[in-house]
Amino acid sequence: MSEQQNSSPEPYTIAVVGAGPRGTSVLERLLAALRQAEGRGRMIRILVFDQFEPGAGRVWSTAQSRLYLMNTPSVFPTVAPERTHPDEPGLSFEQWRASGGDGALLSTVETQELAALERGSYPPRALYGRYLRHVFESVAAALRDLELVVEVRFVRSEVRSLSRTDARYLLAAQPVDDSYPHPRAQGAPEEFTADAVVLALGHVPAHLNPAQSAMSEEADEVDLTYQGPNVPSDVSWDKIPAGQTALVRGLGLNFFDVMVALTVGRGGEFRSANGGPGQTLEYWASGFEPKIVAASRRGTPYRAKACIEEFIPPSVRLEYFDSEVIVQRIAEQRVTNPEATAEFEAHVWPLLHRDVLLAYYRTAAARTPGRFALDPDEFLRRLVLVLDAEHQAGAQVWLSEAQQLVAEHAPELGFLDVPGLGQPFAERGFGSAQEYQRAVLEYLETDALSSAGGEKDPLKMAIGTLNAGRMELKNMIAEGLISDESRLNEVQGWFEPLVEGLSSGPPVQRIEELAALARASVVEFIGPDPEFGIDPVSAAFIASSPWVDAPSYTAPVLVEAMMPANRVLQTASPLLRQLLDDGLAAPLTMRNVAGEPIPGQGLDVVGEPYRLVDANGLAHRAVFVLGLQLSSVQWGTAIAAQAGAPLDGAARTLGDARDIAQEMVRLSQNNAL
Repeated sequence: MSEQQNSSPEPYTIAVVGAGPRGTSVLERLLAALRQAEGRGRMIRILVFDQFEPGAGRVWSTAQSRLYLMNTPSVFPTVAPERTHPDEPGLSFEQWRASGGDGALLSTVETQELAALERGSYPPRALYGRYLRHVFESVAAALRDLELVVEVRFVRSEVRSLSRTDARYLLAAQPVDDSYPHPRAQGAPEEFTADAVVLALGHVPAHLNPAQSAMSEEADEVDLTYQGPNVPSDVSWDKIPAGQTALVRGLGLNFFDVMVALTVGRGGEFRSANGGPGQTLEYWASGFEPKIVAASRRGTPYRAKACIEEFIPPSVRLEYFDSEVIVQRIAEQRVTNPEATAEFEAHVWPLLHRDVLLAYYRTAAARTPGRFALDPDEFLRRLVLVLDAEHQAGAQVWLSEAQQLVAEHAPELGFLDVPGLGQPFAERGFGSAQEYQRAVLEYLETDALSSAGGEKDPLKMAIGTLNAGRMELKNMIAEGLISDESRLNEVQGWFEPLVEGLSSGPPVQRIEELAALARASVVEFIGPDPEFGIDPVSAAFIASSPWVDAPSYTAPVLVEAMMPANRVLQTASPLLRQLLDDGLAAPLTMRNVAGEPIPGQGLDVVGEPYRLVDANGLAHRAVFVLGLQLSSVQWGTAIAAQAGAPLDGAARTLGDARDIAQEMVRLSQNNAL
C-alpha cells in the first residue's frame, strides 16, 4: 500500500441504494473499473442498501412462486457483460445456465429447473433471481479481495432520506426484518455518510391515480375487495374467495400472473389435450378457483412470443429504417440548429412501416405462395419498387400504392393493417357474451398457431421486425434524437401500446393455458373499452363493454392487473418523496406539441453518467441515477440488458452502470490526499 493511501483520513464511501439487478450491475462494473485502477487512488468502502434480497431485489425474489415465468427467453437477459475469460468479471444468464450455475449452491428444485432450460426457454422468475443473487455474491466477494477496497457491506435497510452535508451525503436508513414480501421496520433508524450515491431503486410503490383512489375508497365503504396495482408476488391471493367472481382489469403481462395464481396456484392442473397449437391443453379444476372475468381496452391479451430461441428472430432485417442515416441527418441539421431532432411519425414510422410490411409479405411468399395471384417473386419485386419510391410532396403516397398492389395481386392475403393489430376487434359489435367468448377463444387459438410457426409465420415475422425497430428507436430516444412532443404524442401516445401488445407478450405456454381456461369457462372476457364501477344498491363491482350486448358482470372483487405506476410524482417511495419535497430532485420538464412545459415520468438528470438534478436545475456532484427512474430520458427502462449487445445499444443499462462506476473511481482518485 502506498504512503499516499496510508495518509488518507478515511475511505471514499460509495452508497448503492438498491441491490436488485441495476444495483448489481453497478457493483459488477465497479469491480471491472477498480481492477483497472488497482494500486492507485483512495481506499474505497462500498455500502449497498436494500430491504429485499441482494441481487434479486423485490421483483426477482427467490422465495416467490415457481409459477411466475419470465417474459424473455433464457438467451436474452443479463446484469453483466458476457464473461470472456475465467478470471474476468461478467456472466450472462445464458452463460450461468449453460455452466450449470457457475458453482452456485443450488437447491434441488433450482438444479432441476436449470437442467430443464434451453436457450429459448422461459425460466421461473425465482430462478432468474437465483442467478442475480449469485452474481451479486460473487462480485461482492471479488471486490473484497481487491487491495483498494476496505469493505463491501450489504445493509438490509430501507433508505428513507438523503441530504447534503458539506461535500458529502447523509443517508438515513430504517432497518427491516427478513419477512417477505412485506419487510417490517426493525429497530431505530441509522445514519450513513457517503461521498457518492447511486440511486438504483427499481420498482417502487406508487400512490393510486385519482380514478383508482376513488374506486378504492368507494369499495371500502361497501366492504368490497379492491386490489390495486402491485408486484404479483407481493399480493395475498388467498383473500380472493373460491367460487366467487373476480373482475380483473388489464390483459397485459401481469394478467397471466393473476391467472396462474388463481388456478394452478389453487391446485388446478393443465393436462395434455393432444390437440394442435391452440388446443394442446385442457384444464382440470380443483374447485378452489374463483371465476375470473377479465377485460382491457383492446379486449384481448398481449400476443404470445414466437417459438424461437432469440428475442428477435435472427432473420429479421431492417432495410429501410436505418437509424444511423437519421442520426447523420440530425447531426447535419444541428450545425445550424443545435435543437434539431427527428419526429417519429414523419421520419421513423414510414421507414419502419415499410420494413414490417416487407417482412410480412416476404415470409408469406415463402410459406404460402399459392395465396398470390401472380408469381410471388414478381409480387415482391413490385412491392419493393413501391417501397423504394420517394415522393417529394406526399411522404405517405407509397402506402396507398402498396395497398392497391396487395388488393390486385394478393387479395386472399389482404393488406396488413399494422396499427390495426393493436385493436383486433375495433368497432366490431357482438350480439351476446357467448359470441364474444367464441371470438376471443378463436383469437387465442390462432395466435398460438401463429407462434408455433416461428420464423415461418408471416405475422410473427412482421411483429419481430416491429420489435427490432423498437430497440433502434429506444436507442434514438436515449440519445435525445426524438423531440419531446413526438415522444409524448406519437411514441407514447400510440406506438408504445401497439408494440407492447404485439411484442412484449408471454411465452406461448401462457396463451395455451388461457385458451384451456376459456374452454373450461374458468375465465371469461368482458369486451373492448370496458367500463368499471360500483353498484351501491347491490354493493358489488360492475363491468361491461359497449361492444358486447350482454348484462353487466358483478363481483365482490376487482384486481388491477398492472404494476405500480412508474411516475416520480406519483411515487409512494419515502426516499423519492423526500428528495422531491426537499428540492433535491425534480421531474424532468418536457414540452408538449404546444411547447408547454409538463413534468416527465422520470427524474431530471444530466450528462452520462446521469447525475441527479435538483429543483434549482443544479446537478449533484456525485448522485447518479440508473434504471426505471430514467424514464424521461430513456424509453423502455424496464427491459433488461440484452446479453452480448453493445453497451450503447440493447445493453445500454450495462453501459450506464459502467459509466457510473468509472466516474466514481475517477472521483475517488481525485479526492485522494
